[in-house]
Amino acid sequence: MFGLFKKSTEKEKLQAKYAKLMEQAHKLSKSNRRASDAKVAEAEELLNKMENLE
Repeated sequence: MFGLFKKSTEKEKLQAKYAKLMEQAHKLSKSNRRASDAKVAEAEELLNKMENLE
């Protein structure tokens, strides 16, 4: 209950977005490989951004 109003940090937001992008890339890999590769590239950019925050 005490964490109810806790703001998420920038790193937590980026991690959630990274997970979402990787999930989308996995789904797209079955139908559209080029779009899947684009999502993976976008996710890697986020991963680099997260590493720079540390």
